[in-house]
Amino acid sequence: MNTLTFSPSALKQIKKSAQESDNSNMGLRFAARMTADESVDYGIGFDGAKDDDIKFDCEGITILISPDNEELLHGAHVDFVEIEKGQFHFIFLNPNDPNHKPPTDKTE
Repeated sequence: MNTLTFSPSALKQIKKSAQESDNSNMGLRFAARMTADESVDYGIGFDGAKDDDIKFDCEGITILISPDNEELLHGAHVDFVEIEKGQFHFIFLNPNDPNHKPPTDKTE
């Protein structure tokens, strides 16, 4: 099982970024760290693989995660959403985040 899962919109944006960048020989690294106030800071960027990285393929893109980040990212779902009109961002739905609130079904 992969540590991270991705929404279709996140995958579309990841592929677009990979095509637009000149990082064809690099993977896309995901990182997370717990802050002093117990929130989680996330990082995403193209990077070279290290020997001990967790690596998996996601529709042709190599995903990289440092072993130090695996526990905090395990089970997280990455989405790419419009936060405000015209402003799109990656968001993490992460059950390991103490502040995580699962999305509710608005049809109920």
